Amino acid sequence: MKTIRILGTRGIPAQHGGFETFAESLALYLVSKGWAVTVYCQLDGEGEIVEDEWKGVRLVRIPIRNGGALGTIIFDWRSTVHASNEEGLVLTLGYNTAVFCLMYRLKGIVNVINMDGLEWRRKKWSMLAKTWLYINERLGCWLGNHLIADHPEIKAHLETRVSCDKISMIPYGADSITSADESRLRDYPFNSGQYGIVIARPEPENSILEIVKAFSNQRRGMNLVVLGNYSPEENEYHRLVINAASDEVKFVGAIYDKDTVNALRFNARFYVHGHTVGGTNPSLVEALGASLPVLAHDNKFNRWVAGEGAHYFSDINDCSFLMQVLCVNEFALLDSRKNSKKQFENRFRWEAVHQRYELLLEQWLQPSYQAKPVVKYAEPIPLKLYLTLASVAMFSLIILMVK
Repeated sequence: MKTIRILGTRGIPAQHGGFETFAESLALYLVSKGWAVTVYCQLDGEGEIVEDEWKGVRLVRIPIRNGGALGTIIFDWRSTVHASNEEGLVLTLGYNTAVFCLMYRLKGIVNVINMDGLEWRRKKWSMLAKTWLYINERLGCWLGNHLIADHPEIKAHLETRVSCDKISMIPYGADSITSADESRLRDYPFNSGQYGIVIARPEPENSILEIVKAFSNQRRGMNLVVLGNYSPEENEYHRLVINAASDEVKFVGAIYDKDTVNALRFNARFYVHGHTVGGTNPSLVEALGASLPVLAHDNKFNRWVAGEGAHYFSDINDCSFLMQVLCVNEFALLDSRKNSKKQFENRFRWEAVHQRYELLLEQWLQPSYQAKPVVKYAEPIPLKLYLTLASVAMFSLIILMVK
């Protein structure tokens, strides 16, 4: 039987973010095609590793008593140790702890890594964390048998590290949303079709402050709905965002119920996307899947995803002007909806994404393919360079653990 283990997320059913949603969707697809699929899941607390099953997917639940980044690193380590003692392919989602992938190399286990975005460029990280991420990106490029980029620009970046033959570009996907339960909006202080929506983590590189300032610099006659977990008493950036907001901006908190999020997204007038770093962002793809008009930060990542028919801003003034266009101009709204639907159908349907993943994974199951791969294995790593990078990575890990 075709066997695969999926690591790198907090687990399924998805509750936390894009990678979890992807892991759930791909796992269920592969099970329907006859694969034996294992997904590693992080549990809070202490105890023994336990196993159960969800919709035909084997779940390996690993309890972790530590929170935050340290807990994630420990979970990844324990997952890697467990997975390295079983047979079958490994699909690693993200490179944040790629140093651990040396274990797969030593045991001859094929490991395909989705290299995610340019995490080490994000403003939220300290210099120590950026160093850890940068080194692990390098190690992931070398240690993975094959790399997956979710965006052409990510693929171009990875080609500066390894041969282009070693990289496949497969984007993120989403479900098409053609209807949603409008009754789920009853408890919110805004009306269907009379609000723009922002769904993003409240971090500087996602331009939340700029978006809120742009919307709040004049009366709009409608609302801007902002999803996310804001703690102004504990986080200076969160405080700045909330203080910049007019009474037309509604902060509704972090919502993990899928049906509620879909209802909020589907019934919005337009979607605002401020991400400045990364590849194919799940939230933007999901907006396209709902045929939402898109107003996005103007960068090469967003332009490839949303297409030329979307609207783009480079500063607060641009954002404010285009928000007003989307608030009052029905023709601009209709054209943008058509563009979003076309972009989604052409590039981001889950079925097409899943099929490309399965084709790639099946190739790595063939003995002849592994013996003489069409896609090259990792380029040889100079021993001194590997030892240096690994030492720095492990030193960073020790510092993180001490903190």
